[in-house]
Amino acid sequence: MKPRGVEPVYLRSHGAGIFAERIAAALKIIEDCTLCPRNCRVNRLAGERGTCRAGYLPEVSSYAPHFGEERPLVGRRGSGTIFFAHCNLRCCFCQNYSISHFGEGREASFERLARMMVELQSLGCHNINFVTPSHFAAQILMALPRAIEMGLGIPLVYNSSGYDSVETLRLFDGVIDIYMPDFKFGTEGPARDYCGAADYPEAARRAIGEMHRQVGDLVLDKDGIALKGLLLRHLVLPQGLAGTREVLRFVAAEISRDTYVNIMDQYYPCGNVAGHASLGRRTTREEFAAALAIAGEEGLTRLDKREKK
Repeated sequence: MKPRGVEPVYLRSHGAGIFAERIAAALKIIEDCTLCPRNCRVNRLAGERGTCRAGYLPEVSSYAPHFGEERPLVGRRGSGTIFFAHCNLRCCFCQNYSISHFGEGREASFERLARMMVELQSLGCHNINFVTPSHFAAQILMALPRAIEMGLGIPLVYNSSGYDSVETLRLFDGVIDIYMPDFKFGTEGPARDYCGAADYPEAARRAIGEMHRQVGDLVLDKDGIALKGLLLRHLVLPQGLAGTREVLRFVAAEISRDTYVNIMDQYYPCGNVAGHASLGRRTTREEFAAALAIAGEEGLTRLDKREKK
């Protein structure tokens, strides 16, 4: 079911014939993989695997309409999520640990991935939401022309950890309608300790800047459904470990005070947090309230309005 009066940006790009060049560039990247800031330099075309453990074919854990996402994505009919297996960031506290660390999922052909998108559209979903797509960026580009030829015509959401390469993101300029990155850490220490990625804050700043350059602030239709733009997530961690002040100050000062932000309070100990005593409890109401106060102090007012527990 395509919404009337909406033309996702990738339809114009497909008509202009950009996909062949973008796919060729993406395949060149994964032949000596620098798809993300890990820069593992493995040949994924030959089946080699780096930190993310992803190979050549896309691997999908699940796909279905999702009603637990942000309000502008969910609407009345849900966000059409495609959860990819594996992850390039691999946080020790990941709430989808079996997917991100153990690779829970199955390989899919490019044809099957395209059909998943079209099936979700046929169910009435408002968008196609690629969850943890960074390590399968090339594969998404390869599947999209097939999906477009099958009739795909709803917005695409790039739902990532924020640990993205600017070079890779530029391949999606004119392809992705809505970027929804996390900005997990504002300082190097926790990023190093919990993800083995001390460069995360700087990588995320560059990536989010590129995302905003491509799509701008979030634009909604008359029913409050997202059409295009940037939607940012920030998970509040115990003891201020996420560096909320640094994250939100950067967003307000360097991206836009009109950035739509979901400040999340759902952290709970899971995954492999043994040995990290600071992560051994839930975030308190007071810590979450302090994060909301910081957003106001930094001038950010477009906050997701879902009720917090």
